[in-house]
Amino acid sequence: MPEIRALPQSLVNQIAAGEVVERPASVIKELVENALDAGADRIEVQVVAGGVKHLSVRDNGHGMPPEQLPLAIAPHATSKIRDLDDLEAVASFGFRGEALASIQSISRLRLVSRTADTDHGWELAPGVFDEPRPTPAKPGTLVDVRDLFFNVPARRKFLRTERTEFGHVDQLMRKLALANPNVAFRLTHNDRHVLDLPAVTLETVEQRIAAVLGQGFLEQAREIDASASGFALQGLVASPQYARASTDQQLFFVNGRVVRDRLVAHAIRRAYSDVLHHARHPAYVLSLRLDPATVDVNVHPTKAEVRFRDARGVHDFLFQSVHRALAAPGGASSSGLAEAESSGMGAPGMPFGGEAARPPMGVPMTGGGRSTQGYFSLLEQGRVGEGDGGRVAEPLPEGAEIPPLGYAIAHLGEIYVLARNRDGLVIVDAHAAAERVTYERLKQSYRQQALSAAPLLLPVDIGVSPVEAEAFETWQEAFAAAGVVLDRIGPERVRVREVPVMLREADIETLVREMLAEMRRVPLAGGDVPRAVVDDRIDEILSTMACHGSVRANRRLTVAEMNALLRDMERTERSDQCNHGRPTWRRLTIEELDRWFMRGQ
Repeated sequence: MPEIRALPQSLVNQIAAGEVVERPASVIKELVENALDAGADRIEVQVVAGGVKHLSVRDNGHGMPPEQLPLAIAPHATSKIRDLDDLEAVASFGFRGEALASIQSISRLRLVSRTADTDHGWELAPGVFDEPRPTPAKPGTLVDVRDLFFNVPARRKFLRTERTEFGHVDQLMRKLALANPNVAFRLTHNDRHVLDLPAVTLETVEQRIAAVLGQGFLEQAREIDASASGFALQGLVASPQYARASTDQQLFFVNGRVVRDRLVAHAIRRAYSDVLHHARHPAYVLSLRLDPATVDVNVHPTKAEVRFRDARGVHDFLFQSVHRALAAPGGASSSGLAEAESSGMGAPGMPFGGEAARPPMGVPMTGGGRSTQGYFSLLEQGRVGEGDGGRVAEPLPEGAEIPPLGYAIAHLGEIYVLARNRDGLVIVDAHAAAERVTYERLKQSYRQQALSAAPLLLPVDIGVSPVEAEAFETWQEAFAAAGVVLDRIGPERVRVREVPVMLREADIETLVREMLAEMRRVPLAGGDVPRAVVDDRIDEILSTMACHGSVRANRRLTVAEMNALLRDMERTERSDQCNHGRPTWRRLTIEELDRWFMRGQ
């Protein structure tokens, strides 16, 4: 029978290192977080050969006296916590006392530290000299790591190329720099400066964001500053038009700690669900503050994952905060979509107006001495006359207040609405804009349980597959809630009896088939459908309905219809994006047109 034996401490440390240290970036993360805990406001990181051959982290923190150096590399020795109460409300980055011991067990480590009240530092290099000895040093701490995984060759084989490993280091440093804007960071690779970020204040934090993520992100960003129920969220979310092919610009911090959390990612992704193009990813830099006692950071050895005590509350708070930031009519972009504050909209990068400045949805907006009642009714009127009457635009009223999107002047190619406002030319994709307006109206009516349906004069019978029929049986109530009333009249046949009033002219058969296709995407377990799944699927159904009920390309609009659409856009949330994440409008200012034609040059 095999004998049970205690493992030697060196092997225990190497096992722990397998959990804590995955690659050079893991080492740098632990060392930089230790420097932040030490109160450093300047941190320098040097890397050679991607960090595998050599890396060092130098800070100007409070340092350590010589008697503390051996304890610093001892396993489970830390200054961060003392008892269970401290562990349940961790306010520091490090707390386990594993990092330095693990790193030392798989590399050649040298530790140099000096406190501000001494005239020289102390050095410790396990395996070379095990007792601290005096050495010249600046106040702070230097941790020098060479030959990572030299004694664990199996782990070294799993490392990637120098370029890949340094890419992880670079991304990590950028995340840490955004999480700690009041700290100066410098990163050097193979004696070449890669990052040199001076400390910034809250007033100049945009400089740090632009340096790390680029000016393009900053130009497309909308600010969030929300608080509720003990949660506080600050940061920037990018316009849906800035969506990325990867998640490389998704940065989330919990009490200053860089984390990856599926709950957080789901909440933010859901907030973007109505405006994000498929297969694209949102970009954001967000910092969540909450009571340390309500979040467990002792979930994973790398401390990159957390667990919230009130997970549902955090999810809903994040969703609502991001949703509101994206919900403002119009939006900011590098193309100049944001209007001036005098137009009732905010500055670039900020949500426009506010609830008080936004007319309620469904209430006609008056502008230029004329009232519009909504283009749905005007569409019906537009089918009567086939001449050009009512299709000639009027000049902008003298002295009158011009709405943000101005007044229509032409319908280009029977696709794009051209409008003129005080600043220049506005170009609108009529179908995309109408789709967003219709979708928001459908959602509002559904939420208010007032989605009015009207019986069809002639019910529509549709042949379906057995799978589609089964999906209909499961989701019949959801269909009815969306205003579409169907009956199953055979094993492979359904009859549509009622549809929402605004969809009377839609292709009913195609609409129902697409709705059934959406339903089939939902995996069911024992017929139990979570409410959140129902809500998500209802939104997708309404989005499909909006697409079918909106202005189609090659459908010629009158000036009155175009102006009604513009007014509806001005008071509709997220009107700068269609339901699939495509932009609905662009603006060209007079100054841009002058530059095109070199006027004044």
